[in-house]
Amino acid sequence: MNSVTSVDRQMWTSEDDKAVAISRALAADAVQKVGNGHPGTAMSLAPVAYTLFQRFLKHDPTEPAWLGRDRFVLSCGHSSLTLYIQLFLSGYGLSLDDLKAFRTAGSLTPAHPEYGHTKGVEITTGPLGSGIASAVGMAMAARYEKGLFDPESTTSLFDHNIWVIASDGDLQEGLSAEASSLAGTQALGNLKVIYDDNRISIEGDTHVSFTEDVSARYRAYDWNVIEVAALADGNVDRESLEAAMIKAESHHDAPTLIRLKSVIAWPAPKARGTSKSHGSALGVDEVAATKIELGLDPAESFIAPDEVVAHTRKVIERGQAARKAWELEFATWQSANPDRATLLQRLQKKELPLGWEKSLPVFSSEKEIATRAASGKVINEIASVLPEFWGGSADLGESNNTTIEEGHSFLPASSLMKDADPFGRIIHFGIREHAMGAILNGIALHGLTKAFGGTFLVFSDYMRGSVRLAALMDIPSTFVWTHDSVGVGEDGPTHQPIEHVASLRAIPNLAVVRPADANETAIAWREVITRQKPAGFILSRQNLPVLDRNVYASVEGVAKGAYILKDVDGTPDVLLIATGSEVQHAVGAQLILNEQGIKARVISAPCVEWFNEQSESYKEEVLPSGVRARVSVEAGIAQGWRELIGDAGVAVSLEHYGASAAAGILFKEYGFTAENVAAAALASIKKAGK
Repeated sequence: MNSVTSVDRQMWTSEDDKAVAISRALAADAVQKVGNGHPGTAMSLAPVAYTLFQRFLKHDPTEPAWLGRDRFVLSCGHSSLTLYIQLFLSGYGLSLDDLKAFRTAGSLTPAHPEYGHTKGVEITTGPLGSGIASAVGMAMAARYEKGLFDPESTTSLFDHNIWVIASDGDLQEGLSAEASSLAGTQALGNLKVIYDDNRISIEGDTHVSFTEDVSARYRAYDWNVIEVAALADGNVDRESLEAAMIKAESHHDAPTLIRLKSVIAWPAPKARGTSKSHGSALGVDEVAATKIELGLDPAESFIAPDEVVAHTRKVIERGQAARKAWELEFATWQSANPDRATLLQRLQKKELPLGWEKSLPVFSSEKEIATRAASGKVINEIASVLPEFWGGSADLGESNNTTIEEGHSFLPASSLMKDADPFGRIIHFGIREHAMGAILNGIALHGLTKAFGGTFLVFSDYMRGSVRLAALMDIPSTFVWTHDSVGVGEDGPTHQPIEHVASLRAIPNLAVVRPADANETAIAWREVITRQKPAGFILSRQNLPVLDRNVYASVEGVAKGAYILKDVDGTPDVLLIATGSEVQHAVGAQLILNEQGIKARVISAPCVEWFNEQSESYKEEVLPSGVRARVSVEAGIAQGWRELIGDAGVAVSLEHYGASAAAGILFKEYGFTAENVAAAALASIKKAGK
């Protein structure tokens, strides 16, 4: 490893020992002060985190977003003090007062690390397994970006590591198993995981439920596994750990798992090794006794001597020196690679090429097409102009239409699979929906590229935790969910989503997009790419009519979430609000009602969340408050529609599971026809008293 990527490790001194002792005491004090939290793991992991931040991690605390930095993921987010204390000691801007405010309202030190809230926090963690799974995404993103900027590997500028600290709980979650399996297949040599094997969780000894040989499991995943035993007194064997970390740094052909034996809450005399120390304050007497064990004054709280802080913050000088060396080499690279440098600059600014949207296809109304198929065509056109755009699906590429033609499979150079390319654009997630979502989050957090992942809508349940985290972090993860209704037909109720669209709309900050036809799909993709926010597409399996925009309103209305697709003269008698494949039935109902002298306005509502963002005047224009007769039409449960249709409204919905039969039969049997929508309109008009 050359000077740009290596970290200058000084000789370990007594000052470092003191800093580790203080880190342990600060963890105990912070939890004791607030009266709740997780002191034990932060205490035992203090030497681990300190060694990482001071001696291995390539970072500059004065430039937390430095492109060349390593990434650190605290997968066991409940042990947030493990991170906060090192951010304080390293000089990221956290103060001793911030540690004193741990887990209190408005503090920079919330219970779990929150992305975008505290400098130095790369990802929101807490739901176990999610951190390590997203770290896999970060490692994949780093390799893909290497392909964009240095595929010939002429420099180490774009080579960095993803370091993770994970717990027993993380490795018990199926999510971590899914992602770790894929990481081995991908031979992600830039992924380094330190597994804190302390054998304690809330219910006590983890062997009540977790007894497999984790090392053997990870070797079976094709990981490089290094085991580090604890010292005889139970303390972390820091020297052996450092030796293992050096080996991990030099191993580039596979991800590394360092299995570290530790004793939770070490060196607390009574609390060490107990489940109580996992999630409860130690108590005043035990905190004092622990400080005596550490050689600190038990009468003092939040000890942080100036000389110790000055010592730990020398990491700033080392980090700045590494960054400046990197910047010198970067300037040389820029001069030698002007086109790639221009691309990088654009991606760092989160800009799009001028006129990129002109590549989007326009679909003819002469031929029906499923919105999943239309989406596939749009994806390929976007890929032709945005090199940062890549993705795939959970083993459903041909069904989801998420394959980038000629994109090659994202697989390591060592792979024997056909079409393998370490910088390929097609991600094969395997049948791992939850991991796919977490990996997409990791890619988005890494910062430069735009990735998408697809599966059937009914399986969005499997990945909901990852989708929720994307929305919580407000990152541009893009989910493609196809086979959106009983239109799945003969596959039957196990594959027919009923409650899923409403359930996804219940996630705050997630745009749920269900386009009515191919052209709405194209504009929706444009909006998702432009907005750079978390979003999920809901797409049809079956072919749908492509609306003739010479007859119907401009498809540009999609950008506002809901728009008047087909209006009437004067004030409408009833509003027909539909999404996706049911818009065609609202259009048909309008014709039926027109023959009866009833004026029905048809509104396409592909994204309720975007519509809610619009001005009150626009919302009133589309849904005039004076028109109480309203009908919602969507092949799923009606939950959520009452807000738009009101007390006089009628929902044409599906409140039970489907059946195995042809799609056309099911739609007719369940009332998704123009005739039934027209009947619902008459019922709503009656309820409204007109």
